[in-house]
Amino acid sequence: MRVILFLSLLLSTLLTFSQGQVRGVVKANNAPLPGANVYILEEKTGTISDLNGEFLLSIKNREERTLRISYVGYKTVTLKLSASSFQKPIIIKLVENSDLNEVVITGNLREMRKLDSPIPVELYTKSILTKNPSPNIFESLERVNGVRPQINCNVCNTGDIHINGLEGPYTMILLDGMPIVSGLSTVYGLSGIPNGILEQVEVVKGPSSALYGSEALAGVINVITKLPSDSLSGEIDAYFTSWQELNVDASLNTPLSKKVNLMTGVNHFRYDNPIDNNKDNFTDVTLQNRVSLFNKLQIKRQDKQRLNIATRFFSEERWGGEMQWTKAFSGGDSIYGEHIKTKRAEVIALYDIPRVKGLAFQFSYNNHTQNSFYGTTPYHANQQIGFGQLLYNKQLGGYRIITALASRYSYYDDNTVATEDLEENTVINSPEKTLIPGVFVQVEKALSPRLNLLTGMRVDRHERHGEIFTPRVALKYVLSEHAVLRLNGGTGFRVVNIFTEDHAALTGARELVISKDIKPERSKSINFNYEQNFYSLSGNRFTVDFNSWYTHFDNQIIPDYETNPNQIRYANLENYAVSRGASINFSTVMANGLNALVGVTYTDVYFTEGEEQVKVQPLLSENWSATWTISKRLNKIPLSIDYTGNLYGPMRLPVLGDLDPRPEKSPWWSIQNLNLSWDSPIKNLVLSAGVKNILNFTPAKNSIARAHDPFDKQVVFDGEGNPQQTSENPHALTFDPSYVYAPNQGRRTYVGLNYKF
Repeated sequence: MRVILFLSLLLSTLLTFSQGQVRGVVKANNAPLPGANVYILEEKTGTISDLNGEFLLSIKNREERTLRISYVGYKTVTLKLSASSFQKPIIIKLVENSDLNEVVITGNLREMRKLDSPIPVELYTKSILTKNPSPNIFESLERVNGVRPQINCNVCNTGDIHINGLEGPYTMILLDGMPIVSGLSTVYGLSGIPNGILEQVEVVKGPSSALYGSEALAGVINVITKLPSDSLSGEIDAYFTSWQELNVDASLNTPLSKKVNLMTGVNHFRYDNPIDNNKDNFTDVTLQNRVSLFNKLQIKRQDKQRLNIATRFFSEERWGGEMQWTKAFSGGDSIYGEHIKTKRAEVIALYDIPRVKGLAFQFSYNNHTQNSFYGTTPYHANQQIGFGQLLYNKQLGGYRIITALASRYSYYDDNTVATEDLEENTVINSPEKTLIPGVFVQVEKALSPRLNLLTGMRVDRHERHGEIFTPRVALKYVLSEHAVLRLNGGTGFRVVNIFTEDHAALTGARELVISKDIKPERSKSINFNYEQNFYSLSGNRFTVDFNSWYTHFDNQIIPDYETNPNQIRYANLENYAVSRGASINFSTVMANGLNALVGVTYTDVYFTEGEEQVKVQPLLSENWSATWTISKRLNKIPLSIDYTGNLYGPMRLPVLGDLDPRPEKSPWWSIQNLNLSWDSPIKNLVLSAGVKNILNFTPAKNSIARAHDPFDKQVVFDGEGNPQQTSENPHALTFDPSYVYAPNQGRRTYVGLNYKF
């Protein structure tokens, strides 16, 4: 019995000696940090620091172990435990993670924490937008709640960005704060912004004309690119799909001297594999060959003054149409195809004026050229936009004042009636040249420690429409350190160029009818926002962001496909239009590696017509939509799993009259994706694989009306140009590819890699 007792005591002593305890304290800003997550990776055990920031962990043996300390809002610390780690307490100091401070600039033209901004701004980092790999920012924006990339043509797959149910021309796209993506480039320029140069995307929903002028009625999307770094570094990101799509992003940071840094980004996307899964003899996806080259030069000056110059060159050739089409058929009437060549050059500059603190000059210029054929219809166009702004940012006592003198010049020419004029009964070419000078002032003041007031106004001078005044006001009330209420109101305006904004005016067989006197659209809007961050003792962060809005439009221009099924009519709406709704975003960052972002939006968009002011829902406008991004990090493997998706409710579709057999509304539809990323044994090399469109959702096979007769050679028309019923055409249809609400591309797998050096 004594022998057994002796052996038990000896075994217990040996186990106690082999085991160990890790003691320590977690601090931040020289103060104890309670609720920090302390975790031993190899043993999958952990604890949290107490109210004094202290922790105690038992481990099975004294072999080398990895200790990870994390807390939302601070950079994670990883330590290797050695023998000495078990003998004395460990002191861990966490520093704030600037990535989670969420600095934004879009709401009021100066850098500030997202929570401090009186204007509600949604921020999306590159890591969020690329959970489902895509070749450009256009597709990546499907991750944003209330924002929908809309495909506008079944043949050439052009698209625009809808915000809160409003058409693409109401959305202003900025690149580094400069309005260079608009008009003609709204159709094709969005696909030319590669993800490789992306730092983050900021989204402001609601009219923002007081800051940005025309086109910002639905909201603003600011694509912010990376800044050049001081060290030689780079990244290669590439993937290849089962549809034989190839996308390659490459970036390189090159220090040219101690004060000059250059960042270069190159993107190449190629898809050259005609597929017709829906058996309508038309390509399901447009074939594309696209190259984008981006350079950003940063020159460090005295007193931290800035001089940044960025350039981008973009070239793309795409075609879609009947499967037999080749370039030899371009412009002919035997085999239908839409063949588009696009070239684009851009310059963006930011220069801080010497010896005047807060004074800066911003400049952008772009030249966009397009040569194309839509069936037998040629479309050759050139658009140039120059924008200059002298911006002054000053703190005067308790007032933050931002003011600017701005001027925007646009030149547009094409081979259509849009740029024709009559001179002595002779039709002449008359390019559109528009100069819009403007001035705006914005004042922000703290009325109390919790209440901030922002007021602003802008006046633009348009040569046809005169002075256009757009004021705005914003109130922010701080409920607590992590919660704010915001109330925003303001007006907006939009000057319309039809050909550069509605691709349906060029494709298909519809006749274009334009009112002689189109006035600028005007809007009045109010927006309420509630944002709350929650922090748990286990180191998790939860965020709730709620928005509701109401926008009233006058003089709205809505393409009329229904008065005459063979025409598209453009005129100012005689009555009014409304966009109203609510959205909520829920996000969480968990200490165990689980992150989620889920959003739901309800929109009620309508316009009124007739003396009785009957409410009509616009085409391609859904009431309900949802997006989600759910990610889980498995450190032991190590593997990251990303599940992304969206869901859209029914929307009205452009049918061709009462006899059209196609449904007048789309079904509920969803695109869902799965991505796996594995940290390979090779340092800085991440391999990925996944599935896009897991559910294999595609629109109905009859989306293109009369795909077998794209030149309407067998259609019988009456004296007024209306198609007639015949035995061959019992539904009195014409060829029309504008019946589209979702991508035609079904399920596909992919493999990819990302390498940083």
